[in-house]
Amino acid sequence: MAHIEETPTMTTAQQPLHSGFGAASTAEDVIKGIDLTGKVAIVTGGYSGIGLETSRILRAAGAEVVVPARDPERARAALKETDGVAVEPMDLIDPASVDALAERFLASGRPLHILVNSAGIMATPPTRDARGYEAQFATNHLGHFRLVARLWPALVAAHGARVVSVSSRGIRFSPVVFEDLHFEHRAYDPFLAYGQSKTANALFAVELDRRGRAEGVRAFAVHPGQIIDTGLAKHLSEEALRAAGVLDEEGRPVRDPARQQKTVPQGAATGVWCATNPRLDGLGGVYCENCDISPVVTAGNEAEWRARPGLPGVLPYAVDPEAAARLWEVSERLTA
Repeated sequence: MAHIEETPTMTTAQQPLHSGFGAASTAEDVIKGIDLTGKVAIVTGGYSGIGLETSRILRAAGAEVVVPARDPERARAALKETDGVAVEPMDLIDPASVDALAERFLASGRPLHILVNSAGIMATPPTRDARGYEAQFATNHLGHFRLVARLWPALVAAHGARVVSVSSRGIRFSPVVFEDLHFEHRAYDPFLAYGQSKTANALFAVELDRRGRAEGVRAFAVHPGQIIDTGLAKHLSEEALRAAGVLDEEGRPVRDPARQQKTVPQGAATGVWCATNPRLDGLGGVYCENCDISPVVTAGNEAEWRARPGLPGVLPYAVDPEAAARLWEVSERLTA
């Protein structure tokens, strides 16, 4: 087979790099030896769960960290142990609020080296935003889409920015259903809506990377693992969580990194790895888990993948370049 030269226009292969880290690695493990002095990071949702750990780790490595928060007082209280993190008001579901945050950041004249889109909602009751959009899609995908678009000049100014889109194995619940994004023509299901939004997060990284790499902006999607004590599962009953095998009989979180059931420091590791690891220089547009690039799930092993939560992999529809390009165009229309 002829040797093909790597060029900046090539897409990174969706296959493991054998990074040396794994499911049990923590964010502290992957940041060792990496100095972020002089770098600026924004972490949405950076005051709870894996977002809080991400903020803490990036700050400890020397980065200047900004955390946009729907509830700034709660965010400041959560971050009180982490010196030097700036909290700014922002609500992802409110376009004017996203624009205002971006305008304030751009006015500071700083480049943006790292953007971790960690905020999200899961399995909510049927809710629509002021535009009539389904809330999980509007918050998890469209809010972050708008934020990246508005912060674009600062990302380009970094001359080597990385955008990390926190997706989830929830992609298994649904592709992006372009014919009915907002559940206007089908019964609302909280997990179908969540799955669609997480698939959108993964596809966003694919097309963002394609559009951004010529200007040094690379993008990654991550499955952090199943971390039950982040507040994300607040709309689910304890009974449902026990049935899913993530709580034991006493109601305590089950920890088993081999099955993707992780602690918060383990859950934050893949996002931090994607945001900072030098092995990913020049790469992007891939879905990652367990601090490595995930393999693609094939038709032959999809049933096994769905049955075994510890088996890494990404469904083809969540990294499909055509679906990613279509989602980008639809998102531009929806965010005007």
